[in-house]
Amino acid sequence: MKVKIPCLCLLLVALIAVSASLNAQDWVHAGTNLGNARIRLGAADFKPVGADPQTPALKATFDATLFNDLQNAGIFDMVSKSMAPQGTPGSQQEINLGQWSADPAKAEMVAFGALSSNGGRLVVYGFLDDTRNTQSPQVLTQQYNEASSQEMARTVAHRFADAIIERLGGGINGIAETKIYFVSNRTGTKEIWAMDYDGQNQHQITHLGSISISPRISPDNSRIAFASLGTGGWAIRMYSLELGRMVSFPGGTTGGNNQSPAWSADGSKVSFSSGRTGDPEIWVADASGGNLRKLTSFRGPDVSPTWNPRTNAQIAWVSGRTGLPQIYIMDQDGANVQRMTDGGYAISPSWHPNGAMLTFSWNRKYGPGAPGGQDIYVMDIASKRWMQLTHESGSNDFPSWSPDGRHIVFERTVGRHTQLWTMLADGTQQQELTRGGDNFMPNWSWK
Repeated sequence: MKVKIPCLCLLLVALIAVSASLNAQDWVHAGTNLGNARIRLGAADFKPVGADPQTPALKATFDATLFNDLQNAGIFDMVSKSMAPQGTPGSQQEINLGQWSADPAKAEMVAFGALSSNGGRLVVYGFLDDTRNTQSPQVLTQQYNEASSQEMARTVAHRFADAIIERLGGGINGIAETKIYFVSNRTGTKEIWAMDYDGQNQHQITHLGSISISPRISPDNSRIAFASLGTGGWAIRMYSLELGRMVSFPGGTTGGNNQSPAWSADGSKVSFSSGRTGDPEIWVADASGGNLRKLTSFRGPDVSPTWNPRTNAQIAWVSGRTGLPQIYIMDQDGANVQRMTDGGYAISPSWHPNGAMLTFSWNRKYGPGAPGGQDIYVMDIASKRWMQLTHESGSNDFPSWSPDGRHIVFERTVGRHTQLWTMLADGTQQQELTRGGDNFMPNWSWK
């Protein structure tokens, strides 16, 4: 059954064209759906079913995770728990839509359902209703039956949240099940780590006992490319998440320092910076590490490539050919080089999933005697118009887009400590994700 959802026209987040009449903040909003009227959404605590002693704890985890996912989505005005009607409706027959649509909740949509644990199985029934359509309110129904555990309660909540976000968010997949890969020194050496999008489930991936940096997850989430320091200098190395071990990548270990790997959007190639011929230049190899080709040949370092995820035909990167580092783009064969930034100190580009925007770290005040400030910016490729997202909050670097294009994860250094943060793509709703040790260079999974 199709249900007409009001305001879906406001939720088309993958807009590429940007009107020249919009100011900088407006075009970022137009490109990401931020700043438009948000759907007022309620999330009722789920009804516990059965007498299994695990059920209350599983329900608590599920309820908290679902609410947090929906609140973080960037497209909803969430009804606070204090304004929600009393009760835990577990079915269509038990939901009182009039209570949810009235003051103080004023919800346009409400998510609710039932959860049980029995015989080692976690069973969840989830519903999404339109409170204004009393004749035919049901928008979405989901059922889950999984092995019972706290982690699975989180996973099922993520899946239900993503289903709601996709339905109400213009068909764009949610990010609740995505991962963020990063560098942490909390064990004494810099190793590659991973965590859920919301900072939960932080765990170590590599155990090399050296210095590993710049993790980049493959589009199919099967391998992590990163740079690691060994006896022969910096090399591009590869870790298979499917095999749970390192795998060969011969092109990244041959001569010179090799750093800052990046996957092509189809997963068939890896580009990286290598100094094997003198100056650091941008090279590209097959995903197996063969068929090496050099893409740049200019005096001055060329580093930090990133592929256009929509077209797979362009690479953005950082070059010092004019002095201070600047952001450039080129075709995947090295042709049609364009400079994007107009001065300052610009580094660490990341391409928006729609291929129309870049985010990067930029110190526009950089220079002898200048009081510089390193912040995260976003730029429209076609017009080169930019918007500053962070302001006077430490030194900010290594931004990475979420696959829905509504969020950015980045590194922030305050004093002597560096942690990872996320924010919505207009710079609002900034949240710290890590606290143990120092954490660096985040990379958001493709899906």
